[in-house]
Amino acid sequence: MSSKAVDRQRLFVGGSWVEPDGGYYAVIDPASEETVGWAPEASRDQVHAACAAAREAFGPWSRTAPEERAAVLARAADIIHGHLAPYAELAQAETGATMGTARGMQVGVGAARFRRYARVEPAEWAIPPQINEAGPMGKAGVMGALAVRQPVGVVACVTSYNNPWANPAGKIAPALAMGNTVVVKPAPQDPLSVYRMAEALEAAGAPAGVVNVVSGRAVEVGEAAVGSRDVDMVSFTGSTAVGQRIAEACGRDMKRQLMELGGKGAALVFDDADLGSAVAGIGTTFSFYSGQICTAPTRVLAQRGVYDRLVEQLAAYARRLTVGDPREASTIVGPVISAEHRDRVESYVEAGRKEGAVVVAGGERPPYERGFYVAPTLLADCSNDMRVAREEIFGPVVSVIPFDEEEEGIALANDTDYGLIDYVWSGDVARAFRVARRLRAGGVGVNTVGRNMEAPFGGFKKSGVGRDVGSYALHAYSEVQAIVWPG
Repeated sequence: MSSKAVDRQRLFVGGSWVEPDGGYYAVIDPASEETVGWAPEASRDQVHAACAAAREAFGPWSRTAPEERAAVLARAADIIHGHLAPYAELAQAETGATMGTARGMQVGVGAARFRRYARVEPAEWAIPPQINEAGPMGKAGVMGALAVRQPVGVVACVTSYNNPWANPAGKIAPALAMGNTVVVKPAPQDPLSVYRMAEALEAAGAPAGVVNVVSGRAVEVGEAAVGSRDVDMVSFTGSTAVGQRIAEACGRDMKRQLMELGGKGAALVFDDADLGSAVAGIGTTFSFYSGQICTAPTRVLAQRGVYDRLVEQLAAYARRLTVGDPREASTIVGPVISAEHRDRVESYVEAGRKEGAVVVAGGERPPYERGFYVAPTLLADCSNDMRVAREEIFGPVVSVIPFDEEEEGIALANDTDYGLIDYVWSGDVARAFRVARRLRAGGVGVNTVGRNMEAPFGGFKKSGVGRDVGSYALHAYSEVQAIVWPG
């Protein structure tokens, strides 16, 4: 089994490595602009063939003992861990991540997710007996009931470009654990790592058709997977705009959905906050995936008493960060994924300037001849109606907005189309939790940007539909069936 990108990557359909009908396209290293490898462009027919293969494999796989399915996931985790160095090298080349991120947060988390779902959990639970009154269907009596999780069927997993290991693994592993089969459509920018994941699952003993991977730049590749009659569920991570189109397509056939979409996380920093903690947490927006992450605290709401000091310290923090080649040990901020995305991020900074925001750090392109770099940028004196405060930029850009009273801060935080993860920094823990309970977001970090990987993950409003991670993912990739009998 190879551990690095191959010159010509083939599709993985029905347990076979297949030449693509649409030829190949170059996968570009965003740090060097060199070609990492050549990814396959699937045709609509090949996507449908992958979905049909997953449908054929579903019956036998769903009837396989959960312990046997778990063993496949455990072996895959071991294989991935055993190839950590070359897999991380490939992930770094595809995404521009620093090596610490590529090893730990990409490949490392990917392996951990396979190992997590190798733990067999009960798929059924008893419901307390109920005494029913007499009704039109018969006499009164005692009824027993059992709730059972059943696999959904074939799951189309459409994944994001910011993490080609953790994101696909977070979909594939719980889906397979529950007895589903999958067709994975990776992001076009970095699909080669996902094919390495498929190799690991094949070597781990996943039967033919249980895992299929089809890639391509053409919109029709994803459309074919989402629209296939063989697909029962779509799990998507990406922008809200694309998620809305997928949801419309799913609605026509009443397909199950799990949508993890955009975010514009508010970070409320109160006067009594530990500024060092707040600056370090908010500062991850600049460095973690170069800001290309939906959970980032990109919209800072600072109470007046701390506003000036917070802006000053965030600006100093941003200026200290080394931007450059992610292969260099000193680099903290690598490139964004593409030249097009760099232009998009820069256009938001310019829009902020025109709307009256003050650029207190960054704002200019780093002086490198090659690579898609964006300087960590801090915009102060923003208002919540500016585009930089309302739209997801997906880059190392933070906007700071002042507020006076607690009620105003909460209202500003909730005045958004998004609701993925918000943050609260306050020395008064009771207030922090009180404020957290009033935020319309799927998750809230109190004095931290850390996550508990067993806690439910998902968003309110236009940030998504459904919850996954931990045991919640097993529910997300299953249907609940009630079995009832007379007691």
